[in-house]
Amino acid sequence: MKQIAIIGGGISGLSTAYYLNKFLKAKKIDAQIHIFEKETNLGGNITTLNKNGFIIEGGPDCFISEKPWALKLCRELGIGAEVVGTNEENKKTFILVNKKLIEMPEGLMLMIPTKIKPFLETPLFSLPGKIRMGMDLFIPAKKDGSDETLGSFVRRRLGQEALDKIAEPLVAGIHAGNPETMSLKNTFPRFLEMEQKYGSLIKGMIARMDEAKKFTKKPETGEPKLTLFMTLKEGLIELIDTLKLNLLDNTKIMIKNNALSINKITNGDKISYEIKTDVFTMKDIDTVILTTPAYAAAELVKNLDNELSSILSNFPYVSAATVSVGFKRKDIKHPLHGFGFLVPKTERRKIMATTWTSSKFSHRCDKDYVLLRGFLGGAANEKMADLEEKELIETVLSEWNAIMGISAEPVIQKAYRWKKGMPQYVIGHETTVEKIEKLAANHPGLIFNGNYLRGVGIADCIHNSELTAQKIAETMGN
Repeated sequence: MKQIAIIGGGISGLSTAYYLNKFLKAKKIDAQIHIFEKETNLGGNITTLNKNGFIIEGGPDCFISEKPWALKLCRELGIGAEVVGTNEENKKTFILVNKKLIEMPEGLMLMIPTKIKPFLETPLFSLPGKIRMGMDLFIPAKKDGSDETLGSFVRRRLGQEALDKIAEPLVAGIHAGNPETMSLKNTFPRFLEMEQKYGSLIKGMIARMDEAKKFTKKPETGEPKLTLFMTLKEGLIELIDTLKLNLLDNTKIMIKNNALSINKITNGDKISYEIKTDVFTMKDIDTVILTTPAYAAAELVKNLDNELSSILSNFPYVSAATVSVGFKRKDIKHPLHGFGFLVPKTERRKIMATTWTSSKFSHRCDKDYVLLRGFLGGAANEKMADLEEKELIETVLSEWNAIMGISAEPVIQKAYRWKKGMPQYVIGHETTVEKIEKLAANHPGLIFNGNYLRGVGIADCIHNSELTAQKIAETMGN
């Protein structure tokens, strides 16, 4: 019987175990899977607090339907009917400009204008800024396919104002990143594809929208209409709990079991691994899959490969924090008609963004209450994520008072800090991944599958886990 160890019980670890069971069973390969998780709960950055009628997400609160793998897994697990989309009647996003919340105009997709009239009428951009963004239609595409920073790309195609007011706060909200260091090719590859194919982001986005209308998939029976952002009625922890329930009897989950090191054991032609934890030592492992952050993986492989450990330990991360607060609806004068707002760095505020959670998604709280979530830290102001919970909450409440005039007494409040929780895909990312995988190939049976490699989102993690499991099963079946 093959022995497989998965280190890390987040979405990557659990979905890897799920797909391993599926593929190994299909090939009639007997295997015992061991999942090591140092915390008391599974899920990693996915954590949901269901308290007093409020559903509070500590980390990610949704997945993207354009990347089909998360929805596909939910359907496969039998919870497709639990998936819910956004409240499209509230589909507005605001940008804080000169201390005022200004609605993003209709047709502004990410940072690309696709409708002329709303774009010309919006007070979000100055007249010179609008003219500069329109110049995208005439600026020739970059001739070579070399990577560049997102900041360089947006500045080149749409201008500085588009970068400052849209691109920078957008990537801060999604990746907690800095557009001046982020790799365009590895964070927003579709922008590069649109430029190369259509010679213009505006033309490319319009063409893409037309194509999307032709191939829009209808939801399956009993499922809601697909929107860009999807979640689960009881919170994303429902996906984690269901994955756990669907693991086969040959999968053993060991929580509060912190893996400390991995050692290679060579016996003739046979290579196996030994994992030492703070609880016990496990030997004779055929395959070890690391789904931890890169810096944690670096410590684990230090005894195996110093060069590999060094590359992993230098992988860039930033810290972030979220603060969720519930209020009585009657105490809030702001209409909260939208998904929330983004805060450009030029505004010099302490928060990056705010989601009006109960407006964006149904089932987040009772109709007599509202739930909001603020984001702090990130590349531009990482020190904010080091604040204690009380300070984080006080900071967010102070910011909301200044921006939205909210001074009501909270009925529930919860902060989450994610120390070095956001991997950064900077220039040279592809080269770094290639080095990691090339060095890992020197250790047969040692596999890396973290969100720092090929996609940070939930759907990406699930997709990469499925591919990883399929590859392992094929290798074992040969």
